[in-house]
Amino acid sequence: MTFHLFGNALTGYGTAANNRGENEGNITTLQKLLWKGEVHTTVSAEAIRWALRYYWQTSDSDYEVNRCWDDVKNDNVWQNPSFDDERFIDDDVLGFMKAEGAKEEATDEPKSKGKKAPPKGTTTAKRGVLEVTRAVSTIPYVGDLTFNAASGQKSRTSLYGTEVHATRYQYGFALTPDRLKQKSRIMAVLDGLTALGEVAGNHSRFLYDFSPDSLVLRWTHDFSPRFLYCFEEEEGKISFPELVRRVEAGDINPIELWIAGAIANSEEVEDLAERGAKVFPGVKMAVENLKQVIATDLQLPKLELAR
Repeated sequence: MTFHLFGNALTGYGTAANNRGENEGNITTLQKLLWKGEVHTTVSAEAIRWALRYYWQTSDSDYEVNRCWDDVKNDNVWQNPSFDDERFIDDDVLGFMKAEGAKEEATDEPKSKGKKAPPKGTTTAKRGVLEVTRAVSTIPYVGDLTFNAASGQKSRTSLYGTEVHATRYQYGFALTPDRLKQKSRIMAVLDGLTALGEVAGNHSRFLYDFSPDSLVLRWTHDFSPRFLYCFEEEEGKISFPELVRRVEAGDINPIELWIAGAIANSEEVEDLAERGAKVFPGVKMAVENLKQVIATDLQLPKLELAR
């Protein structure tokens, strides 16, 4: 049977601002959506994927990254524009697509008998194995703004405002290691998502720690995660009633769960632990424990796992 890895991560509390570099007039905006009937701020899945790729690029791992970020050029640089999911971890885990137009332009003339078909473009693509949801704030956005002044040329002062949101973010992810060219790369995915730092876009000027303060992982044969966006925040207290309900209803086997971080001390977790869930006070401890189970279940060679 095929194994699947699912996770739901909750960041620490912080001040998010300017994660897209877009403006409305002289106000730098946060991206927003209507969530459960109220306005929440959000961070795109692509921004999270970018941060994961950047982690692999800058960490001490032996994995090669095809799409590298150049801080000097402020742009991406490809080592192999044709892609190689055997060699490069980001091509394998995150997928790729390259669309090229036809070398000759098609005409509007009707095709006559015996005449060649009009030229077509080509697409080289691979669907990403790692799927990531959009991150959503745990509390609604109430419209906080900061007003700033920046000195420009000829002693001119530029006045602008920045939307800010003091909140946590939660997002989910899914990965089926059998779809990877190298199954052992699931370890690098777990390491990267555990260590995400700056997740933002364009010319962001803020630091927001996107590493998980609390984390729920599920290693299972079930094809569906069933617990995405399970965290709720009310008056500063984090809970996960939907996860508990799913376990009590029998939709999730608690022995498939690894629960870690700040939520490990909650009363809800104590009940899940009694049912068989594995609970750890630290996120890194939980991930290392799960990696050992994954290595055994996938029968990964020790040398492959060491990478």
